[in-house]
Amino acid sequence: MFKAFAKADYLIRETLLGLRRGGWMNWAAISTMTVLLFLFGISLQASWQLEGLLNQFGSQLEVSVYLDSGVPADSLQDAVAALPTVTNVEPISKEVAWEQLVADLGISDIAGATEQLKGNPLVDALRVKANRSEDVPQLAAQLQTIQGVSDVLYIDEAVQRIEQLNQGLRWSSFFVIGILSLTAIAVITTTIRLIVMARRQEIEVMQLVGATNAWIYLPFILQGAFFGLVGAGVAWGLLAGIHQFLFELVNQQPDFIKFVVNGLQLTPQQTILLPTSLLSLGCIIGLLGSLVAVRKYALR
Repeated sequence: MFKAFAKADYLIRETLLGLRRGGWMNWAAISTMTVLLFLFGISLQASWQLEGLLNQFGSQLEVSVYLDSGVPADSLQDAVAALPTVTNVEPISKEVAWEQLVADLGISDIAGATEQLKGNPLVDALRVKANRSEDVPQLAAQLQTIQGVSDVLYIDEAVQRIEQLNQGLRWSSFFVIGILSLTAIAVITTTIRLIVMARRQEIEVMQLVGATNAWIYLPFILQGAFFGLVGAGVAWGLLAGIHQFLFELVNQQPDFIKFVVNGLQLTPQQTILLPTSLLSLGCIIGLLGSLVAVRKYALR
């Protein structure tokens, strides 16, 4: 047990010594990691929020199902509600639809209008809501195959635009994060190499007395992980502060804005996953940068 504590104490002291030797390059590495992880956090959070917002709007995209003449809406309600992607089914009788149409047209004499057209010209209908926006096209195709259904209408273009926006955000995020990750690895590699070169005489002495390469270079590897963890902590603090400020600002806005904000709320799982992802990515990139830096020295 004492030996383990002694080793841990050595690694901590050597890691801190290396950080002191790094000087302003430490701040360059941490700043680069902070920018990378901040943008990664914004991208990840925006992706989750956009998905939630699209699902919220997607659930508002109603599929209008018009039935054959003489088919009552109640007769198909249970069959439509049993479909796995359906969240709500609202039957609308032709009488209710006719009254609403006449009212929208500003006609006060409903009986007179009905008599002029020799009866109610409408048919029963169903208003169906899908679970997710991407489920709407498939749901419309399923509804069209049900016996008694005459026509199915939905906003096809809106659904496609929503899905394209979501995919475009994901690919853009992957590209930006990839470029910034390579930049962060390059900065950390340069920083660790400078620190190794500054301590090359100490490293040579340790090699002469029989210290293994793993034991010599492990503190430098830990320095890279330290850069990533500090950058992740700063980035998470910035994200949390901006998130809180924006929500306090938007909550003072009209009801429609509040409706939109409800779609931007992160789930409890996402609230935990966001800082975990930042810390994990920061640590991985820091370790990769430091491993690249010490690799050529360790192989000598």
